[in-house]
Amino acid sequence: MSGPALETPTLDSQLPSLLHQITEEGGYAFTSIATRAAAGDVRAAEAARELAWEQLHSGPWHSVVPIWRDAYAMACLSVARCHSRSGELEQALRALDMALIMGGFTLRDDLNLCIRKVTDALRERDSGDRGGGRQPKAEWYTDFNLAEAARLLPVKSLSSKTVVKKCGLSLEGFLREHFIPGSPVIISGSMTHWPATDRWSDINYIKKVAGFRTVPVEIGKNYLSSDWKQELITISEFLERIESGHCSPTSTTYLAQHQLFDQIQELKQDIVIPDYCFAGGGEIRSLNAWFGPPGTVTPLHHDPHHNILAQVAGKKYIRLYSPSLSEELYPHTETMLCNSSQVDLDDIDEQEFPKILDLGFMDCILEEGEMLYIPPKWWHYVRSLTKSFSVSFWWGVEGKSPDS
Repeated sequence: MSGPALETPTLDSQLPSLLHQITEEGGYAFTSIATRAAAGDVRAAEAARELAWEQLHSGPWHSVVPIWRDAYAMACLSVARCHSRSGELEQALRALDMALIMGGFTLRDDLNLCIRKVTDALRERDSGDRGGGRQPKAEWYTDFNLAEAARLLPVKSLSSKTVVKKCGLSLEGFLREHFIPGSPVIISGSMTHWPATDRWSDINYIKKVAGFRTVPVEIGKNYLSSDWKQELITISEFLERIESGHCSPTSTTYLAQHQLFDQIQELKQDIVIPDYCFAGGGEIRSLNAWFGPPGTVTPLHHDPHHNILAQVAGKKYIRLYSPSLSEELYPHTETMLCNSSQVDLDDIDEQEFPKILDLGFMDCILEEGEMLYIPPKWWHYVRSLTKSFSVSFWWGVEGKSPDS
């Protein structure tokens, strides 16, 4: 049975212009193959995608010529059309997701239009297979034992200064007391109107809305570990791994710092950008999802932007060190990792890093429905205490660097 016909109005109108730009960047072979792919040649579509993929990986990501990202999206659209015609809906959707993750922005409207058609067809097919009817709510966040969780936390956790917590903090109060002086704060009572606070605790809702979608996940203890790697899997596969509960530190799977809401529009509609993110005339720089089982760790590091971490479901432990302690936190010397500490807070080497145990810090357990403001350059370590779904909002102030 064939799938839906996938319409690409932007690509249809801009194809000559895009092919001309690709040719100007040396893409003669791609242009020839892409023309056949656009006419429905499945082998040409796969070959065009492979050629564009090679260009995306020909050097550092920042050096990729933007038109090659558009070329990759164009080829993925051709591949998806071929799969949909053959009724291979999962393969069509994977190609479209890869275009959203790796491709450019020119064809984004076409991609979202095609994704809606394919996901509607998949849901209709699955509903028919199950005999229709609404799935009962399946909450998957487990009970929490603080004493048991505390044994897994870094030494001295929850024994010193805790992050101040304020309910319904006004924007004026946030600006005066935290944004301007650069002081962390937990804000409660400001997420009650988010649909996500109810919906995302239901595993069946997440499966229905996003289960077929392909996302990049991290596997391993954390991004500083030698065994760390990335993998592309569907969200349904990801949820199965979380539900299994059989994760060792080396096999922990984490959807971390991924722009999920640019990729999956239905989930974006479940959240609201906090007013605090426009403090100081700021604008959103990045909106990321953090989703995984208990025990996921983001090692001690700092970021260049203002950050609000919103805890939608589950609980997280967070430790914060002031920027004034940066040198004592032993940052990596390599440029790519200079915002990360060499210290593993879960297994501190006191001989190599003797200063760390004497440094002052503040910490907290971030509960469901709470937001944590982390000012620029504040070092932070994060550990999930339960299954957890968080959203981070990074924003910056135009014309002002984090160091000024």
